[in-house]
Amino acid sequence: MYGAHSVRAHPDFTVAQPNVAAAVRQCGARLRVLIAALVASALLTNAAASFAAEMSADEVRSFLAAHQGDARPDLSNKDLSGLDLANVDFRGANLTGANLKRANLSGADLSGAIMDLAILRGAKLTEANLRGASAFSTILAEADLTGADLAGARLISNFENANLSNANLEGAAMGADMHNQPMGLMRLSMYNATLRNAKLAGADMSWAMLEFADFSEADLSGANLTHAQAGGAYFSDANLTGANFTGTDLQSARFIGAKGIDSIVGLDKARNRETAFFK
Repeated sequence: MYGAHSVRAHPDFTVAQPNVAAAVRQCGARLRVLIAALVASALLTNAAASFAAEMSADEVRSFLAAHQGDARPDLSNKDLSGLDLANVDFRGANLTGANLKRANLSGADLSGAIMDLAILRGAKLTEANLRGASAFSTILAEADLTGADLAGARLISNFENANLSNANLEGAAMGADMHNQPMGLMRLSMYNATLRNAKLAGADMSWAMLEFADFSEADLSGANLTHAQAGGAYFSDANLTGANFTGTDLQSARFIGAKGIDSIVGLDKARNRETAFFK
Protein backbone atom coordinates (compact mmCIF):
# COMPACT_ATOMS: atom_id res chain seq x y z
CA MET A 1 0.00 0.00 0.00
CA TYR A 2 1.15 3.51 -0.72
CA GLY A 3 0.66 4.60 2.87
CA ALA A 4 2.73 1.71 4.18
CA HIS A 5 5.67 2.47 1.90
CA SER A 6 5.53 6.21 2.66
CA VAL A 7 6.19 5.77 6.37
CA ARG A 8 9.00 3.25 6.11
CA ALA A 9 12.47 4.80 6.52
CA HIS A 10 15.52 3.83 4.60
CA PRO A 11 17.19 0.96 6.47
CA ASP A 12 20.49 2.94 6.72
CA PHE A 13 18.92 6.24 7.76
CA THR A 14 18.93 5.57 11.49
CA VAL A 15 22.67 4.76 11.27
CA ALA A 16 23.65 7.63 8.97
CA GLN A 17 21.81 10.36 10.86
CA PRO A 18 24.02 10.38 14.00
CA ASN A 19 27.21 10.36 11.84
CA VAL A 20 26.07 13.40 9.85
CA ALA A 21 25.18 15.24 13.05
CA ALA A 22 28.56 14.44 14.58
CA ALA A 23 30.32 15.61 11.43
CA VAL A 24 28.38 18.87 11.51
CA ARG A 25 29.31 19.38 15.13
CA GLN A 26 32.96 18.62 14.40
CA CYS A 27 33.03 21.07 11.48
CA GLY A 28 31.44 23.72 13.66
CA ALA A 29 34.05 23.18 16.35
CA ARG A 30 36.86 23.43 13.82
CA LEU A 31 35.32 26.57 12.36
CA ARG A 32 35.16 28.16 15.79
CA VAL A 33 38.83 27.29 16.43
CA LEU A 34 39.79 28.74 13.03
CA ILE A 35 37.86 31.96 13.69
CA ALA A 36 39.45 32.27 17.13
CA ALA A 37 42.92 31.79 15.61
CA LEU A 38 42.24 34.44 12.96
CA VAL A 39 41.00 36.90 15.59
CA ALA A 40 44.05 36.22 17.79
CA SER A 41 46.34 36.69 14.81
CA ALA A 42 44.71 39.99 13.96
CA LEU A 43 45.01 41.18 17.56
CA LEU A 44 48.68 40.24 17.71
CA THR A 45 49.34 42.00 14.40
CA ASN A 46 47.62 45.15 15.64
CA ALA A 47 49.49 44.95 18.95
CA ALA A 48 52.82 44.58 17.16
CA ALA A 49 51.96 47.51 14.91
CA SER A 50 51.09 49.66 17.90
CA PHE A 51 54.58 49.10 19.36
CA ALA A 52 56.41 49.60 16.06
CA ALA A 53 58.28 52.79 15.27
CA GLU A 54 56.14 55.22 13.30
CA MET A 55 59.05 56.12 10.99
CA SER A 56 61.73 53.97 9.43
CA ALA A 57 65.42 54.82 9.80
CA ASP A 58 65.53 55.89 6.15
CA GLU A 59 62.52 58.15 6.68
CA VAL A 60 64.23 59.79 9.65
CA ARG A 61 67.36 60.41 7.59
CA SER A 62 65.31 61.82 4.70
CA PHE A 63 63.36 64.08 7.06
CA LEU A 64 66.52 65.47 8.62
CA ALA A 65 68.14 65.96 5.21
CA ALA A 66 65.07 67.84 3.98
CA HIS A 67 65.16 70.11 7.03
CA GLN A 68 68.85 70.92 7.03
CA GLY A 69 69.27 74.53 7.96
CA ASP A 70 66.11 74.58 10.07
CA ALA A 71 66.68 75.93 13.54
CA ARG A 72 65.19 72.79 15.09
CA PRO A 73 64.04 69.87 12.93
CA ASP A 74 60.94 68.70 14.81
CA LEU A 75 60.80 65.03 15.77
CA SER A 76 59.07 65.67 19.07
CA ASN A 77 56.89 62.85 20.44
CA LYS A 78 57.84 60.55 17.55
CA ASP A 79 58.17 56.83 18.20
CA LEU A 80 61.61 55.92 16.89
CA SER A 81 62.16 52.98 19.20
CA GLY A 82 64.51 50.24 18.12
CA LEU A 83 65.69 52.03 14.95
CA ASP A 84 69.27 51.87 13.70
CA LEU A 85 70.18 55.56 13.64
CA ALA A 86 73.93 55.19 13.97
CA ASN A 87 75.92 58.24 12.84
CA VAL A 88 72.75 60.23 12.02
CA ASP A 89 73.03 64.03 12.21
CA PHE A 90 70.45 65.25 14.78
CA ARG A 91 72.22 68.55 15.50
CA GLY A 92 69.82 70.95 17.20
CA ALA A 93 66.83 68.67 16.59
CA ASN A 94 63.73 68.82 18.76
CA LEU A 95 63.36 65.32 20.24
CA THR A 96 61.17 66.37 23.14
CA GLY A 97 59.12 63.40 24.32
CA ALA A 98 60.47 61.15 21.56
CA ASN A 99 60.62 57.40 22.15
CA LEU A 100 64.12 56.14 21.30
CA LYS A 101 64.03 53.09 23.50
CA ARG A 102 66.76 50.62 22.49
CA ALA A 103 67.56 52.66 19.39
CA ASN A 104 71.10 52.54 18.02
CA LEU A 105 72.47 56.09 18.15
CA SER A 106 76.14 55.19 18.26
CA GLY A 107 78.22 57.92 16.68
CA ALA A 108 75.14 60.10 16.19
CA ASP A 109 75.49 63.88 16.42
CA LEU A 110 72.98 65.12 18.99
CA SER A 111 74.84 68.28 19.88
CA GLY A 112 72.48 71.03 20.94
CA ALA A 113 69.47 68.74 20.59
CA ILE A 114 66.45 69.12 22.88
CA MET A 115 65.81 65.71 24.42
CA ASP A 116 63.64 66.73 27.37
CA LEU A 117 61.15 64.04 28.47
CA ALA A 118 62.52 61.64 25.85
CA ILE A 119 62.82 57.90 26.50
CA LEU A 120 66.19 56.32 25.66
CA ARG A 121 66.11 53.34 27.96
CA GLY A 122 68.59 50.75 26.76
CA ALA A 123 69.65 52.91 23.81
CA LYS A 124 73.15 52.64 22.37
CA LEU A 125 74.94 56.01 22.32
CA THR A 126 78.56 54.94 22.21
CA GLU A 127 80.82 57.71 20.92
CA ALA A 128 77.72 59.89 20.36
CA ASN A 129 78.05 63.69 20.45
CA LEU A 130 75.66 65.28 22.96
CA ARG A 131 77.60 68.47 23.59
CA GLY A 132 75.29 71.21 24.84
CA ALA A 133 72.23 68.97 24.56
CA SER A 134 69.29 69.38 26.95
CA ALA A 135 68.00 66.24 28.64
CA PHE A 136 65.59 67.30 31.38
CA SER A 137 63.52 64.49 32.90
CA THR A 138 64.93 62.18 30.24
CA ILE A 139 65.16 58.43 30.75
CA LEU A 140 68.60 57.05 29.88
CA ALA A 141 68.49 54.09 32.25
CA GLU A 142 70.51 51.08 31.04
CA ALA A 143 71.78 53.10 28.08
CA ASP A 144 75.32 52.59 26.77
CA LEU A 145 77.10 55.94 26.54
CA THR A 146 80.64 54.59 26.50
CA GLY A 147 82.93 57.28 25.14
CA ALA A 148 80.05 59.70 24.53
CA ASP A 149 80.69 63.46 24.62
CA LEU A 150 78.24 65.22 26.95
CA ALA A 151 80.38 68.24 27.76
CA GLY A 152 78.32 71.26 28.75
CA ALA A 153 75.04 69.36 28.43
CA ARG A 154 72.07 69.97 30.74
CA LEU A 155 71.38 66.53 32.22
CA ILE A 156 68.66 66.21 34.84
CA SER A 157 68.07 62.65 33.77
CA ASN A 158 67.72 59.06 34.89
CA PHE A 159 71.00 57.27 34.17
CA GLU A 160 70.34 54.30 36.45
CA ASN A 161 72.48 51.28 35.48
CA ALA A 162 73.80 53.21 32.47
CA ASN A 163 77.36 52.83 31.20
CA LEU A 164 79.24 56.13 30.89
CA SER A 165 82.75 54.72 30.96
CA ASN A 166 85.25 57.05 29.27
CA ALA A 167 82.46 59.57 28.64
CA ASN A 168 83.18 63.29 28.66
CA LEU A 169 80.90 65.20 31.06
CA GLU A 170 83.20 68.15 31.72
CA GLY A 171 81.21 71.20 32.71
CA ALA A 172 77.92 69.34 32.42
CA ALA A 173 75.05 70.93 34.36
CA MET A 174 73.55 68.06 36.32
CA GLY A 175 72.70 69.81 39.57
CA ALA A 176 69.13 70.25 40.74
CA ASP A 177 67.53 73.64 40.15
CA MET A 178 66.39 74.56 43.65
CA HIS A 179 64.44 77.60 42.47
CA ASN A 180 62.33 76.26 39.59
CA GLN A 181 60.71 72.97 40.56
CA PRO A 182 56.90 73.40 40.32
CA MET A 183 56.43 69.62 40.09
CA GLY A 184 58.81 68.78 42.91
CA LEU A 185 62.59 68.48 43.03
CA MET A 186 63.93 66.88 39.86
CA ARG A 187 67.38 65.38 40.37
CA LEU A 188 69.99 63.56 38.39
CA SER A 189 69.99 59.84 39.13
CA MET A 190 73.09 57.76 38.44
CA TYR A 191 72.18 54.89 40.72
CA ASN A 192 74.51 51.96 40.02
CA ALA A 193 75.82 53.68 36.88
CA THR A 194 79.33 53.01 35.59
CA LEU A 195 81.51 56.09 35.04
CA ARG A 196 84.95 54.51 35.11
CA ASN A 197 87.60 56.83 33.69
CA ALA A 198 84.94 59.42 32.84
CA LYS A 199 85.81 63.11 32.56
CA LEU A 200 83.76 65.08 35.08
CA ALA A 201 86.04 68.02 35.81
CA GLY A 202 83.95 71.00 36.89
CA ALA A 203 80.68 69.06 36.51
CA ASP A 204 77.76 70.03 38.74
CA MET A 205 76.14 67.02 40.41
CA SER A 206 74.73 68.79 43.43
CA TRP A 207 71.79 67.02 45.07
CA ALA A 208 72.22 64.11 42.65
CA MET A 209 71.42 60.48 43.49
CA LEU A 210 74.72 58.66 43.02
CA GLU A 211 74.25 55.58 45.17
CA PHE A 212 76.54 52.69 44.15
CA ALA A 213 77.81 54.59 41.11
CA ASP A 214 81.31 53.63 40.00
CA PHE A 215 83.59 56.66 39.55
CA SER A 216 86.79 54.63 39.66
CA GLU A 217 89.68 56.43 37.92
CA ALA A 218 87.33 59.26 36.88
CA ASP A 219 88.44 62.89 36.83
CA LEU A 220 86.21 64.73 39.31
CA SER A 221 88.56 67.64 39.91
CA GLY A 222 86.58 70.74 40.82
CA ALA A 223 83.27 68.86 40.55
CA ASN A 224 80.33 69.93 42.70
CA LEU A 225 78.77 67.01 44.62
CA THR A 226 77.25 69.06 47.43
CA HIS A 227 74.28 67.37 49.13
CA ALA A 228 74.46 64.41 46.75
CA GLN A 229 73.45 60.92 47.84
CA ALA A 230 76.62 58.90 47.28
CA GLY A 231 76.14 55.96 49.59
CA GLY A 232 78.10 52.93 48.43
CA ALA A 233 79.67 54.86 45.54
CA TYR A 234 83.18 54.02 44.32
CA PHE A 235 85.73 56.83 44.03
CA SER A 236 88.74 54.53 44.05
CA ASP A 237 91.74 55.95 42.15
CA ALA A 238 89.64 58.95 41.07
CA ASN A 239 91.01 62.49 40.87
CA LEU A 240 89.08 64.46 43.51
CA THR A 241 91.28 67.54 43.61
CA GLY A 242 89.17 70.53 44.66
CA ALA A 243 85.88 68.60 44.47
CA ASN A 244 83.13 69.81 46.81
CA PHE A 245 81.50 67.21 49.08
CA THR A 246 79.74 69.57 51.50
CA GLY A 247 76.65 67.84 52.90
CA THR A 248 77.20 64.78 50.67
CA ASP A 249 76.04 61.44 52.09
CA LEU A 250 79.10 59.14 51.99
CA GLN A 251 77.61 56.10 53.72
CA SER A 252 80.08 53.24 52.98
CA ALA A 253 81.55 55.09 49.97
CA ARG A 254 85.03 53.98 48.87
CA PHE A 255 87.94 56.38 48.31
CA ILE A 256 90.81 53.89 48.26
CA GLY A 257 93.65 55.19 46.12
CA ALA A 258 91.81 58.43 45.29
CA LYS A 259 93.95 61.48 44.49
CA GLY A 260 93.56 64.95 46.01
CA ILE A 261 91.63 63.85 49.10
CA ASP A 262 93.38 66.50 51.20
CA SER A 263 92.06 69.21 48.86
CA ILE A 264 88.41 68.09 48.90
CA VAL A 265 86.15 70.97 49.94
CA GLY A 266 83.66 70.27 52.73
CA LEU A 267 84.77 66.70 53.40
CA ASP A 268 84.54 67.45 57.11
CA LYS A 269 80.90 68.45 56.57
CA ALA A 270 79.94 65.37 54.60
CA ARG A 271 77.35 63.09 56.16
CA ASN A 272 78.33 59.60 57.34
CA ARG A 273 81.96 60.32 56.52
CA GLU A 274 83.01 58.03 59.35
CA THR A 275 81.57 55.01 57.50
CA ALA A 276 83.47 55.71 54.27
CA PHE A 277 86.60 53.76 53.32
CA PHE A 278 89.76 55.75 52.69
CA LYS A 279 92.29 52.93 53.10
